[in-house]
Amino acid sequence: MPGARASSAAYGRVARDLREAMLRQRYRAGSQLPTEAELAVDYQVSRQTIRRAFHDLVSEGMVYRVPGRGTFVASRDGRYLRQFGSIDDLIGLSLDTTMQVLSPLSRRIDVGVAGRLRLQSDVVFELSFARLHADVPFCVTTVWLPPSVAQLLDDVEELHRVGDPSTLTVLGLLDARLPDPIADAEQSITVGFADADQAEALRVGEKSPLLRMDRVYFDTHQRPVEVATSGFLPDHYSYRVSLHRSTV
Repeated sequence: MPGARASSAAYGRVARDLREAMLRQRYRAGSQLPTEAELAVDYQVSRQTIRRAFHDLVSEGMVYRVPGRGTFVASRDGRYLRQFGSIDDLIGLSLDTTMQVLSPLSRRIDVGVAGRLRLQSDVVFELSFARLHADVPFCVTTVWLPPSVAQLLDDVEELHRVGDPSTLTVLGLLDARLPDPIADAEQSITVGFADADQAEALRVGEKSPLLRMDRVYFDTHQRPVEVATSGFLPDHYSYRVSLHRSTV
């Protein structure tokens, strides 16, 4: 059905453009977006296509609609609810947790990760760290970055100092430095067991159960910019997410 595919591509493009404009704060919190009619003319699509794009942005919590008035940019302030239901929530980890580098940002050869990052070579950059709340470790994360992305963080001294605590987040650093901001992620959740290094960092016994979270982050053009694998202690962490039924 070529017509359906074209329609899907059109509303996806509108949603992507508006999402990027909001992430770059060209539309600030509380400001009104262009109307369906205005966007339909700008993009040369139907108002139904624009309505579908708005529906996606409402579902993501990026905008809200006021009947009879229009569509407005939702506030990003105070979004850290410890539910990790959005990229903002993950960036917000710096509010009350610290990062302790276990293995500094370094060059590696990893065929599997390079494939997930859609790289032409097998060279990636790897960083491992623990995250602590009130000096209690609850998570160990390994991050892999494309060389071009890692280069953007090369001057961040905290990523090269093992054991020194900081309030930085890799996502927060990338959000400020990437030419195209992070927009979404693919995530899988499984159960695993702590290896020797993870057990030492988390102060638990080897083979202790962990909640394993694997994420691939994409920029606004759907290019992968980071792969991250985290092991969470179930005694110190829970995962919650809200699910919404689509009306389209």
